[in-house]
Amino acid sequence: MRLLFNTTFVVVVCIFLFSSSVYTQSKTEAKKDTLKYQLEQVTVTATRYTENILEVPYAISILLKEQIQNTKGYGLDEALSSVPGVLAQSRSGNQDIRLVIRGFGARGAGDRSNSGTSRGVRIMLNGIPETEPDGRTSFDNIDLSLADNIEVIRSNSSALWGNASGGVVNVSTVSDFSNPFLQVGGTFGSFGFRKYTLKSGTLLGIGKLSIGVSNITFDGWRERSGSKRTIVDINLVSRLSDLTKLGVFLTGAGNLFHIPGPLTQTQFDADPKQSNTTYKQRDERRYNRLGRAGITLDHDINETHGFSSMVFVNPKYLQRSERGTFRDFTRYHFGGNLIYRNSLKFDNNIENKLVVGADEAYQDGAILFYTLSPTNGRGSTLRDNKREGANTFGAFLQDEIRFGESFSLLVGGRYDNITYYSESFIDPALGLQKKSFEKFTPKAGLTYMFSKTHSVYFNLGGGVEVPAGNETDPAGTFGQDTVYLINPLLEPIESTTLELGTKQVLFISDNSLIKSLSYDLALYYIMIKNDIIPYRGGRFYFTAGKTNRMGAEAGFNLQFDGGLSLQGSLTLSSNKYEDYKVDSVHYGVPGSFADYKDNKVAGIPDMLYYASLNYAPEFLKGVFVGFSLNGMGSYFVDDANKIEVPSYNILNAVLGVRNFIDLTENLSLSGFVSVNNLTDKKYVASAFINPDIVGGVPVYLEPGLPRNITVSVSLGIR
Repeated sequence: MRLLFNTTFVVVVCIFLFSSSVYTQSKTEAKKDTLKYQLEQVTVTATRYTENILEVPYAISILLKEQIQNTKGYGLDEALSSVPGVLAQSRSGNQDIRLVIRGFGARGAGDRSNSGTSRGVRIMLNGIPETEPDGRTSFDNIDLSLADNIEVIRSNSSALWGNASGGVVNVSTVSDFSNPFLQVGGTFGSFGFRKYTLKSGTLLGIGKLSIGVSNITFDGWRERSGSKRTIVDINLVSRLSDLTKLGVFLTGAGNLFHIPGPLTQTQFDADPKQSNTTYKQRDERRYNRLGRAGITLDHDINETHGFSSMVFVNPKYLQRSERGTFRDFTRYHFGGNLIYRNSLKFDNNIENKLVVGADEAYQDGAILFYTLSPTNGRGSTLRDNKREGANTFGAFLQDEIRFGESFSLLVGGRYDNITYYSESFIDPALGLQKKSFEKFTPKAGLTYMFSKTHSVYFNLGGGVEVPAGNETDPAGTFGQDTVYLINPLLEPIESTTLELGTKQVLFISDNSLIKSLSYDLALYYIMIKNDIIPYRGGRFYFTAGKTNRMGAEAGFNLQFDGGLSLQGSLTLSSNKYEDYKVDSVHYGVPGSFADYKDNKVAGIPDMLYYASLNYAPEFLKGVFVGFSLNGMGSYFVDDANKIEVPSYNILNAVLGVRNFIDLTENLSLSGFVSVNNLTDKKYVASAFINPDIVGGVPVYLEPGLPRNITVSVSLGIR
């Protein structure tokens, strides 16, 4: 805690003192800087309209294509681990990750921690939601090899995006190209990793059509941890006129992955490759098949008025062996939005930008629960047949007033209504039941521009997150589960965030040792009430807790003369329960309470860090060598703070080509060789939160990959 407060003080001093000094310099050298340097405009579509990243009063990180290529591209953790404030942990080396932004998404409860999905953070693909109405997200459709860029909003974004928007991650697979191209690639690695990709693009009159295909097979390094995934991604972007832009996005995926399960400390020490005995016996796995079609339309009526709209449909067929049952899910997820925007200039010094919109998404479908067959397939006995549905509607308004080139004020708010539906066809006497959650979420932000390349900002805003679908089961203590299908006592999680930060791009000199420096610093304080508390291993939940989170984040990119670059990020945080009592009546001990006040929040390390050093000399024409180090501090996995995961750091190395090298007029070559976990360190990559206790021993550790090598080669044809 003392380290965090000291760091916070230093960051605040740096923000204001350094900002003031640069402001003075920028005033005296403004003309020189303007003439000599042209700052490339970086836009952020995830804020629901295009704007310079330095002008937005949020903590935002943008990962460009060169930052996410030269990886296996299987899981988002390979890219997001470099972003301050983001905890991205791979469970088994595939797409199944645990994703947390500033503590949002951290909660879980043993087997019900939901392998294959995250919560609390909104994920989008090409601006279309991957997150379901109840706030859960699977990563079946996302492959980094097909991505062009990733936008990460680390600030709470519920005032714009509604439920489960503690952070926003938008992955774009839309490439900007001017000539037709074809790229085919193969990637091969340790533990039977094989990946084949195809990417192509062509010009169609007023539009651009691009196709991406990825096929992965991974034997897995742990027992029964193999996986297979195929993704097809088709994008058509057409400029129908100077004022109208149309986008058509088609995605299909098939994803099968086995879950080796958590280990005890003794099992981890003896043999981390082994799988959990129970998971092995049941062959715990997920087999997801899904498709998605989305259409976006953006039209400017004139310089003042414009609108955008989006519609999508996302059918899913999911099968899984889970907790001793075989389950068939048939789901239909569809929705869209409509947004109106208005831009006015009152005079040369005052400009106003208004955005009003609405989002709608609905998901419904049947779930069939069967016994497991002797071969762990679908059994012959139907144990349950029920319907689970959810609808989310949100209406929002945001207004930004800009005074001259230096100061802007942003205010807004959003109303959300989330409704759950549940119906049992096995026990029709319960009937169709539903529960609705309502919340209005405000937001306000200030930005001051010291120059075109430097800003300081402050924001104050709310957040809302309803319990996820699998957290709504009623308690069985007093027979509520015989009357209700949805827990009637649950309330939405509410949060309030205060944030102060600064962003800057400094161009030093083409002739000096240091050519440029870009950085962002942020401080945040989050107050949460109605936090979700798991009972009896997550069999049911109540909303009764209060939590405080505070943190300091720093990210930087330093470019040296001669092709040397240094990138890094650091996150320090303190996350504690302010009010948290467990009523022991639900454990057969009426009149007793377990009080976890002042305990650390489970699943959130106090420290995250990342650093990478790359050398790409100009005379080697795109060839580079790089080293990276990422790690985290220790953290508790249980609310009682009795079970701890140790800290670790992992060293990686890569040798590759940033861009395609021409072999002939029509043929080019690219590729890389990487070694991850260079020192072959034994570590815990992830852990079950609030794990099950079996025979007095917690079962919670998910081992990380040992040293592994990846070789990739791609050919470009034009």
